[in-house]
Amino acid sequence: MLATATGLGILAPAAGHARQADPIPPAAPPISDAVALAAVPEELRLQTGLQVVLDRSRRQLMLLENGELRRRFPAAVGMVGWETPAGRFQVMEKQVDPVWEHPQNGKRVGPGPANPLGSRWIGFHRDCTGRKGWDGERYLDVQGCVVAGFHGTPHRWTVGRAISHGCVRLYDEHVRDLYELVQIGTPVTVLP
Repeated sequence: MLATATGLGILAPAAGHARQADPIPPAAPPISDAVALAAVPEELRLQTGLQVVLDRSRRQLMLLENGELRRRFPAAVGMVGWETPAGRFQVMEKQVDPVWEHPQNGKRVGPGPANPLGSRWIGFHRDCTGRKGWDGERYLDVQGCVVAGFHGTPHRWTVGRAISHGCVRLYDEHVRDLYELVQIGTPVTVLP
């Protein structure tokens, strides 16, 4: 889920663009720690300190410390057209029991089992250019700033799939672990 600072509009499909919802993408197949670590470029494995590496294609989030795999979590990533941004970032913000604001109607969802962000939010990317396009169910027009981050989810079935609007969904118990291990400024690398 891509958090938004100003809003999300639903676009009416252009003439000839009406379509049915896309099928739910399959979950990523399970892989071993060795296979996950082999996907990490050598330059990252040679770095010292703590870093977070997300392999979008395998939907795996890895926590490396001095090149060693410390923890690994399955992750949901952005769907086609709403991909989780690739590149090098850093943890920008951390929140316990975040409040989620519906990007279309402004309704707020406080902490609890219905909150789409789960119990923790770890933001790592901000983009203020806006986005628009098909999200698998409807045409959306996101205006203003959007923020991508790691968060929990009450929708456990989504973890391991390319199904979000850019954020990285983790099982809530995993995002709690990650939250305790990273700090503001921890490097984050998102592999394509």
